[in-house]
Amino acid sequence: MIKGYQAELMDIYEKIRTEENRNLKKRREEIKEKFPEIIDVDISIQKLCLNLSMAALKGINDPKELDALKDEITDLRAQKYEMLVARGYSPDYLNLHYHCQKCKDTGFIGTEKCSCFKTRLIKLYYKDSELEEAVKRNNFRTFNINLYPNHKLNDEKYTPRKNIESILEFVTGEYLPNFKNINTNLLFYGNSGTGKTFLSWCIAKELLDRGHLVVYKTADELLRALKDVKFNNDTDLENLLVNCDLLIIDDLGSEQITDFSSSELFTLINKKILKNKKMIISTNLSLPLISKRYSERISSRIIGEFKLFKFIAEDIRIQLNLKRQQ
Repeated sequence: MIKGYQAELMDIYEKIRTEENRNLKKRREEIKEKFPEIIDVDISIQKLCLNLSMAALKGINDPKELDALKDEITDLRAQKYEMLVARGYSPDYLNLHYHCQKCKDTGFIGTEKCSCFKTRLIKLYYKDSELEEAVKRNNFRTFNINLYPNHKLNDEKYTPRKNIESILEFVTGEYLPNFKNINTNLLFYGNSGTGKTFLSWCIAKELLDRGHLVVYKTADELLRALKDVKFNNDTDLENLLVNCDLLIIDDLGSEQITDFSSSELFTLINKKILKNKKMIISTNLSLPLISKRYSERISSRIIGEFKLFKFIAEDIRIQLNLKRQQ
């Protein structure tokens, strides 16, 4: 897990426990004011529980004495519950109300992370991915393969339909199921509006829902982030970009190329390759244009160390817009 997330989650659990203790105190004050006899019973239960604990610490092993204490506690609890219900309250009104009964709002069951910990971690991942809204609308459930025609375009070897079916077969049959164990980086390239970003979002949602940290940045946004890392010493942001499980760099080639951008982009890509932290890069540039636009060391990393997928289609955005206006 990236440094900082566990501390943030522990802080969340601490706030939950503090709030619930505060709420319990308010409920006890309410009952004490309205029905003090119920509080008297509850205090008696607490004293008996303390006596039982002390007996265990002192090594008292008399079964009759211990059983008598346990029976008295059980009887008083039943009495307390009956008194609460008779006055219109739930039986657990004077108990702590846990958000998670399994871990008692600690996040851990023994040394194992509770399922609620994992759920909260995914929520934090969604927040930092900057994809929460995008993947609600753009995911595999809304992926429409019928937007890819069955006839060939120009001199392409395959039809757009066969081409996208091949890409989906790899993504859903190999890449996603084996994500933890592979070091494959993906390059999606092709004309604008052919579904590169959409498929990136589909992949991101699947991985986020499985508890992987995915970060999405357009090329422009990424360069702004790298400037923050460089000039504002934003180590948390650097940690996020370098160590996230998947970094999606969208629309590579749309950004302004400078000596700074070339240097920092190469450094980031190289670091992630060396650390086996996966990337998906999408671009409207052809492979020759990537080689022409970027330095040899960047283009060789992208073309030489990424699995290449060319997207073929008539502009899907235009198709969808025309359908909406019909």
